[in-house]
Amino acid sequence: MFWQLESLFRRTIVTGSLSVSDSQGRQHHFGDGSGTRIAIRLADRATERAIAFDPQLALGEAYMQGRLEVENGGIYDFLELVVRSAAQRPPPHWMGWLDGMRRWRRGLQQFNPVFRARRNAAFHYDIDGAIYELFLDADRQYSCAYFQPGAELAEAQQAKKAHIAAKLALGPGHKVLDVGSGWGGLALWLAASTGCRVKGVTLSSEQLAVAQERARKQGLQSMVEFELEDYRRVAGTFDRIVSVGMFEHVGVNHYATFFRRISRLLNPDGVALLHSIGRSDGPGFTNPFIAKYIFPGGYFPALSEVLPAIERSGLIVSDVEILRLHYAETLRAWRERFVARRAAAVQRKGEAFCRMWEFYLAGSEAAFRHQGLVVFQIQLAKRIDTLPITRDYMTETERRLQRSPGSPSAPARLAGE
Repeated sequence: MFWQLESLFRRTIVTGSLSVSDSQGRQHHFGDGSGTRIAIRLADRATERAIAFDPQLALGEAYMQGRLEVENGGIYDFLELVVRSAAQRPPPHWMGWLDGMRRWRRGLQQFNPVFRARRNAAFHYDIDGAIYELFLDADRQYSCAYFQPGAELAEAQQAKKAHIAAKLALGPGHKVLDVGSGWGGLALWLAASTGCRVKGVTLSSEQLAVAQERARKQGLQSMVEFELEDYRRVAGTFDRIVSVGMFEHVGVNHYATFFRRISRLLNPDGVALLHSIGRSDGPGFTNPFIAKYIFPGGYFPALSEVLPAIERSGLIVSDVEILRLHYAETLRAWRERFVARRAAAVQRKGEAFCRMWEFYLAGSEAAFRHQGLVVFQIQLAKRIDTLPITRDYMTETERRLQRSPGSPSAPARLAGE
């Protein structure tokens, strides 16, 4: 085995049990032997060198190309061991310069003007709608669910929508903007459940077509409209603005623009809610495998990077909630559903794509369990007295929506009413 790779494994895997068959067929054992034995095989010397010098990129590429095989356990078991172990020990000194370079380059990688943002969206979302049907719930909710004890994926996604609607204090007649509306599930549910009118904008032509067809089938064309439009090009004003799973694509260079735009689009007594993946351990950089193969131009920010831009926009942060482990559970459900339908995915997209997607789902789940990734929901307003001064209205509305998800709900009363 290439000596630097052996040193990396020896340094990283202290607890647990990992067996590695190198390119010469020799067995190497790492860890203290506890837990389930994970075994992998590496195809050639070049793979060993690539992983040694840049494991964050090369592990995924090697698995995707079939040059790394998991012979005992699964790809999630291997990645969970590696990620959990790496989170407990500092990286080798020779990797520090690579991390520093990626931090330095992140502004360039996340430069997302309108034309580039649309291209990046198409890269991920316009691949093949049937792939998403294999692992998402029937409503195609492609963001963190909200898991109550014992809930299944569909129930948790329904709870997520009610949780968001409650924080928006929605009511009949409210004009709502959904920034990053995806396949339309949230916008359609909000309209049907609260009687509001929604405009959804997306940069994916495939998502747009599905959302428009869903609105037609549900008879909600008069209440919900969908357009292929960048948030920087939206005109008009709105009583409520919601953005779920889109802010990760904005890029650090554009946070000031994003929140200034939200402020201009929001009515004086309006409410906005931002639902985004974030970091609990401060600013960082996007995993290079994710940036290259999954979400080009994407980034998961720390609150310390987001809140200053909000403050400068004139918006008030009226509530912040951190969802811990909810996305790990969401990703677990997606991964298991994808693996169960893997044969169909291979038939449509080929083996390399499926291995790439498995690595993405498994690595993301491990990161949410062990690397400080969370989801934050930030509620925003323009006026300090727009919403009730206690959070009771959220709980009451959420319970009502979960009991009767298809019936209109009365808006929350303002403070003092």
